[in-house]
Amino acid sequence: MKFKGFRNGIGIMLLVAFLCIPFFTPLQTFLMIPNQITTFINQQPIHLPALSDNISMESTEDEVIEASGASEFAAKGTGTADIVYEMAGLPLKKVNVDVLKDFKVRPGGQSIGVNLHTLGVLVVGHHQINTADGKVSPGEEADIQVGDIILKINDQEVKEIAEVAPFVEKAGQEKETLKVTVKRGDEKFDTKLKPYLDASEDNYKIGLYIRDSAAGIGTMTFYDPVSKKYGALGHVISDMDTRKPIEIHKGTIVRSSIKAIEKGNNGTPGEKRAEFSAKEKKLGNITKNTPFGVFGKLDEDIKNGQLDKALPIALSHQVKEGPAKILTVVKGEKVEEFDVEIVSSVPQKFPATKGMIIKITDKELLNETGGIVQGMSGSPIIQDGKVIGAVTHVFVNDPTSGYGVHIEWMLNEAGIDIYGQEQKAG
Repeated sequence: MKFKGFRNGIGIMLLVAFLCIPFFTPLQTFLMIPNQITTFINQQPIHLPALSDNISMESTEDEVIEASGASEFAAKGTGTADIVYEMAGLPLKKVNVDVLKDFKVRPGGQSIGVNLHTLGVLVVGHHQINTADGKVSPGEEADIQVGDIILKINDQEVKEIAEVAPFVEKAGQEKETLKVTVKRGDEKFDTKLKPYLDASEDNYKIGLYIRDSAAGIGTMTFYDPVSKKYGALGHVISDMDTRKPIEIHKGTIVRSSIKAIEKGNNGTPGEKRAEFSAKEKKLGNITKNTPFGVFGKLDEDIKNGQLDKALPIALSHQVKEGPAKILTVVKGEKVEEFDVEIVSSVPQKFPATKGMIIKITDKELLNETGGIVQGMSGSPIIQDGKVIGAVTHVFVNDPTSGYGVHIEWMLNEAGIDIYGQEQKAG
């Protein structure tokens, strides 16, 4: 019995010791040391936690990084190196460092009009047809659902609503059904769709509400003057009826002018009221509509009149809590700079949309908009002279605050190689 009690006592002591380990300061510091650091040449030094006077840090590649202090290192050239924590010549911890070539983009802030043309025609609703035999819903009979995309009719591609009507009229007159190729998510399938004669209007219908385009406004985030690639909005464009992301066939962006702003209140997001014309000279095309925004190439250089020089970018782990600025338009086409605060930022290792929480602190902007409003999405965020991301969403219960996306992931979606992977592969 005594031995059993002694053994239980030892077990309790070990458990207590194990639970207390994370609270020892040296161990806490050791756990804060990252395994991997990615940075750019000619930017701020690399700061690492110092453990004790008996533990030194050495670089394995002096041509890439060199020590500029006891726990500070400066990037000298591009490449990879290791920083090794050593005690009495024995390695304790290794940090992999990847130094990238300095990369700069031109910040946006301009208000833009967005015109999208869907891939095929998008089904946004059903309706019943009044026939001589009663009401029918041929779209539902064919198991075509809201959000489906009609790609082909009788094996011929359809890209516009105007292309659908001739198929329907011909099949109706010849008492035939239509072979329809439908895309639902990642799945494609064929179904039979029968046109019915509308007794009240004397023409053939298929009982579907369809759409082939969408339009809206947003804000330009960045422009790369070398590749002419750009990114805007910072979030996906969804259809207003189906609430599903629009799969695009093609699209364009044009200039837009802010005419008025509806201020946001708790529970009700505000919005920018803008004017633009689809016939206006386009600024560029749209090739991608993703959770990180819309992307494409510009036809010509654009300027915002506020910060027209290219600025370096910050990776997600380089963003810090504290003051920052955004560029956006509240009147006409004038891009202005406003104060915000980075409330929190997640050092993401993989692409994710909600990387930052930001709060509007600029009194002038709060007076004009009440905070973040619809149409402000894509407004670039600048911190310490670097482009760090874009405004994306507003908190409905607090219009002064919202989410931001890191610029690293927008550049990745735009197809811009900031990591030098193409050069390494070559």
